[in-house]
Amino acid sequence: MTHAIQIYETGGPEVMKWEEVEVGEPGEGQVKLRQSAVGLNYIDVYFRTGTYPQEHLPFTPGMEGAGEVIGVGKGVTHVKPGDRVAYAGAIGSYAEERIVPADRILMLPDGIDEQTGAAMMLKGMTAAYLLLRTYKVGPGTTLLFHAAAGGVGLIVCQWAKHLGATMIGTVSSDEKGELARAHGCTHTINYTTEDFVARVKEITDGKRCDVVYDSVGKDTFPASLDCLKPFGLWATFGQSSGPLPDLNLGMLAQKGSLYVTRPGLFPHIAKRSDLEELSGALFDVVSNGAVKIEINQSYQLRDAVQAHKDLEARKTTGSTVLLT
Repeated sequence: MTHAIQIYETGGPEVMKWEEVEVGEPGEGQVKLRQSAVGLNYIDVYFRTGTYPQEHLPFTPGMEGAGEVIGVGKGVTHVKPGDRVAYAGAIGSYAEERIVPADRILMLPDGIDEQTGAAMMLKGMTAAYLLLRTYKVGPGTTLLFHAAAGGVGLIVCQWAKHLGATMIGTVSSDEKGELARAHGCTHTINYTTEDFVARVKEITDGKRCDVVYDSVGKDTFPASLDCLKPFGLWATFGQSSGPLPDLNLGMLAQKGSLYVTRPGLFPHIAKRSDLEELSGALFDVVSNGAVKIEINQSYQLRDAVQAHKDLEARKTTGSTVLLT
């Protein structure tokens, strides 16, 4: 028998239970994995608390992982037993072994180990769509990124620098500011001691930003809008501080004919061709050293409760993996 985290009712970290489970064999179009590492992401909290409801209980949380293929179902030809693979976007990763839809599975390039693969897929492809699709960042772009020392943030720091952009990042401590700057963030703002709107205006000589990337939600609204130049884009892609209030669209006109979008990773990788494009861009910048995936915390998968407590207490930086 193998083990997995099971959730029978939504709530705090303590609702996650470490139990024996039956996995079975892969069906048509499926792959069976023996996982060595699982990525920890804030979206896991949303599923655990019921913010993102699941149709059936119990369920196993987690959206990314990496390991070895130990079985393939009918019709699967792009991977075989023994291959090292990773994936994102298939819920149920908090498990020692699991079944994954084959079209979500990607071969890990040589030089990228399984822990790195588990830590990078969801956060890295989120960074990819934000920088390459939501707003096409390049030389001359000035962007504001909230939670710059987080998992997605540290990847964006490096990738934005690689693209030639000027990045302003908000952080919750001076130590996190040092970490973000060490990864390529041009300017950092400690939002616990500084007014980030005033600092953005100061840093940009009053011009403000082309785009604001906001995964914080309630605590940074509507101040994020005041950091944008006319016709700028506010990309709200998370709500770690709580849900946003209803948006008065008239506010966008008042603040400079602003644009707003609420993107998410999963529509961006729903098609296999899009998954391969975004993962390919991520693999390229990691393989050539432009982006380094730093795993700053690791826990045993059986200790997922503590990992969630630390994540929600903002004690983590960079990427975190759960080891089987």
